[in-house]
Amino acid sequence: MIIDVLSIFPSFFSGPLNESLLGKAISQGLIRVRVHDIRKYARDKHRTVDDRPYGGGAGMVMKPEPIVEAIEDLQKESPRGTVILLSPQGEVFTQATARELSGLPRIILVCGRYEGIDARVLNFVDRELSIGDYVLSGGEPAALVVIDAVSRLIPGVVGNLASVRSESFEEGLLEYPQYTRPRIFRGLPVPDVLISGNHEAVKRWRRSQALLLTKLRRPDLFERLKLSDEDLELLREAERAMERESSGEY
Repeated sequence: MIIDVLSIFPSFFSGPLNESLLGKAISQGLIRVRVHDIRKYARDKHRTVDDRPYGGGAGMVMKPEPIVEAIEDLQKESPRGTVILLSPQGEVFTQATARELSGLPRIILVCGRYEGIDARVLNFVDRELSIGDYVLSGGEPAALVVIDAVSRLIPGVVGNLASVRSESFEEGLLEYPQYTRPRIFRGLPVPDVLISGNHEAVKRWRRSQALLLTKLRRPDLFERLKLSDEDLELLREAERAMERESSGEY
């Protein structure tokens, strides 16, 4: 998979793209990430990429010419890329979106700055994505989120496929609680079921905890779930256990 990034701050990506799974995936050729400086496509000698907004207002707006010419230059290559503008007005980026994008041969991520991008640029992009309802200084952090989420779904990037399948949001559920050694930490023990050696019981406990956590912390996700009779029973068991624990009963 090829991921092209358009930004006026290309050095923003140099550290993250050389670390951890992303760095390994790039060095092994599993993905290609290429960062391009939008300023190279500016027409004037000062490489100007922004200007005052028509109609007045605070801040500056990114000019359309450098961005569109950068997109058109990249689209001369094969395969053509799906052009994505990182924007607070876009659809919310989810795990399902990440999985959809991971099946594409190439994507082009456009990072905005300042007060935004000239709206005419939207005629040259395929979709807009937002990573959440908050304000960032620019699209670069959002682009990194997209790159990371999409890349780990490319075969070979994450060594353990079971790990990817069991992660939060893959089924619309939050992930169950995880524990490791020591068995007791400052008086807080690991749940007995996890050291019981009963694999079926562990599986049921993890499922019940994922259901409970999602219901408690992300009711918006929980409402969209289609639960089986077994899921409903596991959830009731987890809720009863939580009530006993909160009342001091064991």
